[in-house]
Amino acid sequence: MGRLIACAALALGIAGCGARPAVREAARVRFLVRPPAARIYVEDRFIGAAAVLARRPPSFRPGTRHFTVTAGGYFPHDVEVDLPSGMTTIRLSLRPVPE
Repeated sequence: MGRLIACAALALGIAGCGARPAVREAARVRFLVRPPAARIYVEDRFIGAAAVLARRPPSFRPGTRHFTVTAGGYFPHDVEVDLPSGMTTIRLSLRPVPE
């Protein structure tokens, strides 16, 4: 009988330990960039034009990301952001290359 109680306690303990960990919400990034035709890269991978990403923010796992923003006739801009869960807005205006 003692063994039956021990097995029941063990089964209850295992069930309690099997609780699912809290799910972290995705990190979303809204880009508000001038010029709107600027191209945005994350870790050197093209993810879209600024105008499109302003309307449809991409999702990432929370953590540090390196973004590069480029456009013809403008200096490129690099930014490293520690993205938390939820929405982050990145606002920037690229600096034109002097003629």
